[in-house]
Amino acid sequence: MNSDRRAVILLSGGLDSTTTMAIAKAEGYELYALTFQYGQRHAIELEAARRIANALGAKEHLIVPLDLSIIGGSALTGHLEVPKRDSPEEGEGVEIPVTYVPARNTIFLSYALAWAEVLQTGEIFIGVNAVDYSGYPDCRPEYIAAFETMANLATKACTEGGMHLKIRTPLILLSKADIIRKGMALGVDYGMTHTCYDPLPDGRACGRCDSCHLRRKGFREAGYEDPAFSEK
Repeated sequence: MNSDRRAVILLSGGLDSTTTMAIAKAEGYELYALTFQYGQRHAIELEAARRIANALGAKEHLIVPLDLSIIGGSALTGHLEVPKRDSPEEGEGVEIPVTYVPARNTIFLSYALAWAEVLQTGEIFIGVNAVDYSGYPDCRPEYIAAFETMANLATKACTEGGMHLKIRTPLILLSKADIIRKGMALGVDYGMTHTCYDPLPDGRACGRCDSCHLRRKGFREAGYEDPAFSEK
């Protein structure tokens, strides 16, 4: 690993962000993981993020307290019910779901941008996906391109110091199955990850939220058993 190559990795503790972090590690980056405790009902993912950061050898791992529940507007941070369904097909054609958290990726990327500037690195990795996802507007390539343009206009390191900031999105055009295959090839232990939006009291995945369905579908199509449901 070349310690001169630093990268900020947005790490939620889920499947996509873990795969993204493994990709950054494979590319030789020194890893600076950034996780948010933002009032999410699935806060169990914070423990997953800690395990993953440790397992993948993060140089630093920041967990930032950020209470988006005071704003509300999402089933993940408020009292709205997380939608459940019995099959993935039930959700086809549905508009942006209530699990969308207003401006979440913009807020998270802004923190990542600030840390990247302090670390003097132009590399930020985020595991957004625009293929097998819930339709969130801040996961699209055009959004990432717009944020990257803004970031290069908004920071001293870019406007005066000659740094060029790049938002790296290695998963953005991959199917969930291809993401899992990529992670498996890199030796990712998906048993460490947590994906469910509304976990059961004992921490197990509910198996019926949108995130669970996307994950199970991905493992099935990739030809692997999902450790999150291996005992069900």
